[in-house]
Amino acid sequence: MSSPIRIGITGVGKIARDQHLPALERNERFELIASASRNANINGIRSFDTLDAMLEGAPELDAVSLCTPPQVRYRQACAAINAGRHVFLEKPPGVTLSEVEDLAERARQTGVTLFASWHAREAAAVERAREWLGSAAIRHVDVQWREDVRTWHPGQQWVWQPGGLGVFDPGINALSIMTRILPNEFFLERARLEVPENCQAPIAAELDFTDAGETPIHADFDWRQTGPQTWQITVETERGTLLLEEGGSRLSIDGEILIDGEDVEYAGLYRRFAELIDAGQSEVDVRPFRHVADAFMLAERIVVAPFDE
Repeated sequence: MSSPIRIGITGVGKIARDQHLPALERNERFELIASASRNANINGIRSFDTLDAMLEGAPELDAVSLCTPPQVRYRQACAAINAGRHVFLEKPPGVTLSEVEDLAERARQTGVTLFASWHAREAAAVERAREWLGSAAIRHVDVQWREDVRTWHPGQQWVWQPGGLGVFDPGINALSIMTRILPNEFFLERARLEVPENCQAPIAAELDFTDAGETPIHADFDWRQTGPQTWQITVETERGTLLLEEGGSRLSIDGEILIDGEDVEYAGLYRRFAELIDAGQSEVDVRPFRHVADAFMLAERIVVAPFDE
């Protein structure tokens, strides 16, 4: 086996503790040796206040995972790439398409791996859904992605600021699955964003896409749902109806459950990151992010009641 990839995490918040740390602990290809965070640390490893301090204080690092809000990620990724480290980007990969494309070019010139991760694509049933839809004539797609922002982002203000994406922070997960499983490229025709009067980012979005075959594709994202959360994609085809639920972990065809899997998303991401590093390659698919940018450009904006934490 190749020597472990020595990795550091920047941004020790909810997503790092809930997903990254358990995935790294179970992956023998990685050795977590350092963290950088203003307000938190990880027991048993060296802790630094900033990424720059971590890069200087832990020169043996091979790679870094950036789990910080997207508004600060470009500068951090540049610093890591310039220092010759491989970089894992949490989703969304940045705040603009231009900066992500610049990072990809910097990584290419430096000869390091840049991985723009889309964790929902690693859900247990996504690849089976993609395979089944590859030979199906699609008639209609409906996406319902509804959750409670207070549960998933308690007290986090960056999601409501410019670049924070608002409801597209979870909604981009649906878009990442859609761009993976649907056999044809699709594009936005109409959109409606609901923006709280005290926020800069939407709390809900309705999106209507189509493709070259004029297939109707509707998506409904909402951050106000309490109780059970809804993350599902329904695809009607001439062969039957495919239903992908629980964020991509459960697959059924015409009501028959084919896969009901466990949470394997971040295990898959770190497995893929190791593969890319070993192969000397990068993976930067900006299609889900481009659909978000299109929505902000094209959508009708409706001001709604202020968001009260």
